[in-house]
Amino acid sequence: MQATGKAVVNARQQRGIELAEKFNIRPMGKGVGKWIVPSATSSTTKYTVDLNSSSKRCTCPDWELRRCKCKHVFAVEYTIRKQTVTETNAQGETTVTETTQVTKKTTYRQNWPAYNTAQTQEKATFQLLLRDLCKAVPEMAREKGAGRNRLPLGDMIFSCAFKVYSTVSGRRFNGDLEDAYNKGYISKKPHYNSIFNYFEMPELTPLLHELIKRSSLPLKGVEVDFAVDSSGFSGSKFDKWFYEKYDSTQQGFVRQQHRTDWLRLHLMCGIKTNVVTSVEVSGRYEHDSPYLAPLVDATAQNFTMQEVSADKAYLSAKNMHTITKHKAVPYIPFKTNSTGEGHSKGNKVGTGDDLFLFMWRYYTFHTDQFLEHYHKRSNVESTFSMIKAKFGDALRSKTEVARTNEALCKVLCHNICCVIQSINELGIEADFQNNFCATSPSAQQLRPNC
Repeated sequence: MQATGKAVVNARQQRGIELAEKFNIRPMGKGVGKWIVPSATSSTTKYTVDLNSSSKRCTCPDWELRRCKCKHVFAVEYTIRKQTVTETNAQGETTVTETTQVTKKTTYRQNWPAYNTAQTQEKATFQLLLRDLCKAVPEMAREKGAGRNRLPLGDMIFSCAFKVYSTVSGRRFNGDLEDAYNKGYISKKPHYNSIFNYFEMPELTPLLHELIKRSSLPLKGVEVDFAVDSSGFSGSKFDKWFYEKYDSTQQGFVRQQHRTDWLRLHLMCGIKTNVVTSVEVSGRYEHDSPYLAPLVDATAQNFTMQEVSADKAYLSAKNMHTITKHKAVPYIPFKTNSTGEGHSKGNKVGTGDDLFLFMWRYYTFHTDQFLEHYHKRSNVESTFSMIKAKFGDALRSKTEVARTNEALCKVLCHNICCVIQSINELGIEADFQNNFCATSPSAQQLRPNC
């Protein structure tokens, strides 16, 4: 695709190109005109794109609800490249030949021995690494007065995270917790109600943030390119984030009644191992753009960044400067109404800004080169898909604090699983037994003498 003048690549087209490069898109049969396109968020869901129809139909919810060209149609169009060859013989007869060239998907070899070892030993290794992380967690100061002694905080964080990893209820988790106690991973076996109570503690939130950061550090020598995005988690498994995000009576479907509150996770991840380097939690109505700066700043404390990819929701001159401040290149696509002066329907998001103008020109006149870097953003979609597929896209907790801590535990479990995979595939070493107090302001607040 060549861009001349103003950028012509819309959001669905960009996602379609990412989809075509990531998955194997194949025709249903020779001459049928229908193609099978995998879902970007589910490993089992596939959609059918019918090119015989004048409107190029698709069976995905986006096409069914809006009757517009979806990313799956764009993915098929990108996969198929039609070339027309015109030949004229000596008698002056002209022959027009149209050939269809299907672009071959780039595939990568799977290291099956390392993958099999990581998967078969994951649960045992997970408990060891989680124990090492929680060992250094300081104890909370005991309040004066009568009452029972608190359970060790490190044991409770271990129990909360391991419970989320197990994906079962608190009562059914009792067997796994007893096994962990017998192996010496925790010093005391808590009651399942105690686990629920600790999820309700706001003091747990900053510690979980710290543990997520520390769990990503073994991969600081691997990750240099990062991606940012957000996704929602519901309090009910029957509510879909698709309808929550795109719900509108003007789109031709009935507005869904909100039965539960939604929580949004904003995270930055590495594009090679999908490890989460920083995370923020917000309500469902919060915008994405203001959360890019804290995510980038937190990641830059421990990682050397070269590229940061994000979608159009993060487009602003301020965000671009935040990224370049850490000597990284921002790959954020521009909207169709963006101009070199930084105007967007009268909103001066970057007027007179040299960086904004430079990236706009790069995106407009070198679209293909820009998208080669921007396509790395699809890895953050994979990260959310990994978290939701493995640990569930719904939250069991009922209060805002407990939901926040439960969502952070999902991210922590995901990071430890990424480290386990990297230990077997990349040969890295994971040492989580360093001094927690030296790097954790949150721990110093809990124990001033730390």
